[in-house]
Amino acid sequence: MSEYLKSNRGDSADSIIKNHMIWSMGAGFIPVPIADLFAVSAVQLDMIRQLCKLYEIDFKQTEGKAIITALTGSGLARLGARAVKFIPGVGSILGGVTMAVLSGASSYALGEVFKKHFETGGTFLDFDPERLKKYYNEKFEKGKEVAEELRKKQETVVKSADSTSAVDKLKELAEMKNAGILTNEEFETMKKKIIQS
Repeated sequence: MSEYLKSNRGDSADSIIKNHMIWSMGAGFIPVPIADLFAVSAVQLDMIRQLCKLYEIDFKQTEGKAIITALTGSGLARLGARAVKFIPGVGSILGGVTMAVLSGASSYALGEVFKKHFETGGTFLDFDPERLKKYYNEKFEKGKEVAEELRKKQETVVKSADSTSAVDKLKELAEMKNAGILTNEEFETMKKKIIQS
């Protein structure tokens, strides 16, 4: 295989991994404990299916599930973060953020393991989770950093959109005041509410 095709396939694999990482992070925000784990597992299985297609490897769903469980654990290690979701109010927010980052990191690591295995000519038949566990753990740590970075970027985009919409609302209020629709008192009250929110 030419270097160009290898590079192109590697880029496609990276894209598949990143997209599924983002979807896993979204699934990590599901406020219902256990439901988030099933959603993330489904996303990860789909990622493996797509990587198999890319590397022209026969996909085996049962083996895929077994490998996910063997590499990521049974989910017990992540139960601590999931338990936080039971705390009313704050729990669903903090637990969701933590689960989103851990879910994203897990998908990233899993994708990187499969990518490496398939690029070196591996298949489902010779996949050895025990041998690849150390590589998974290394990529999991890296995945936490990548997931946190993605989460912060998303937060910045949302804040930027919120501030833009606040500016738009203030402009609309000023136009309504200038048109005589709002009194000075109504304008000031509504302006304070927008600024505070």
